[in-house]
Amino acid sequence: MQKMRLVQLSDIHVGSLFVQQAFDTVVDEVNKLKPDAIIITGDLTDEGILPQFEKARSEIKRFECPNIIVIAGNHDYRHTGYLLFKKFFPTKHVYEFGDAVILTLGTARPDRDEGEVGYRQNLWMEKTLAKYADKVKIVAMHHHLVGIPDTGTDKILILDAGDTLRTCLQSKVNLVLCGHKHRPWVWKLGSLEIGYAGTASSSRFRGFFENSYNIIEIENHKVSVDIKIVGKKRFPLSDLVEMYKPFLEEKHDY
Repeated sequence: MQKMRLVQLSDIHVGSLFVQQAFDTVVDEVNKLKPDAIIITGDLTDEGILPQFEKARSEIKRFECPNIIVIAGNHDYRHTGYLLFKKFFPTKHVYEFGDAVILTLGTARPDRDEGEVGYRQNLWMEKTLAKYADKVKIVAMHHHLVGIPDTGTDKILILDAGDTLRTCLQSKVNLVLCGHKHRPWVWKLGSLEIGYAGTASSSRFRGFFENSYNIIEIENHKVSVDIKIVGKKRFPLSDLVEMYKPFLEEKHDY
């Protein structure tokens, strides 16, 4: 299998907290990477209003990539943004790339912060992935599938996360990509890896106070996920968890 490179951007948040300089750097860095596909896992806008969608579309057109996969976030569905999103970013739900397949799930619901996959979409995912037994399977969504540290009270989640996680495990998904929490992180559940992207270009940080995005490389059915701090270094996303361990291992007398 020829090496495949994906870039995951998330939570661009065009609006009052959008950092143009950070996004300009992202465009320059990502274009130099020449990825096979760019996956944007939601919250392109901050309020889901027309001027923000117009600017988001013009900014995303700056990427020199033949395959740009765009998923809606809860912020994109505010103020009837769900009516605008499909007009500005018409995308499909299954993308095949050689020995890999990418499925996108819509978890955003109009004017709601929490996410939901739903029975029908879960069933569709299970039936669709059954067709790709020999491929690397990647599922992308906006909301976080499993809670992550340093992000506050976890009320804004996928309501049927348990069923969705079961489907991913039974379907032998290799990688789930999420955004939403503005906190890069990774969980490993057996052969399933769940990678979270930070915010690429907003100043709304949680637990990790730099803009970042993820770089995914697939070769010989092996998947690796790196974090790239905008304008700075790149390193394995799992290193973030390793760096966090000393804090978890501290002894406290309560």
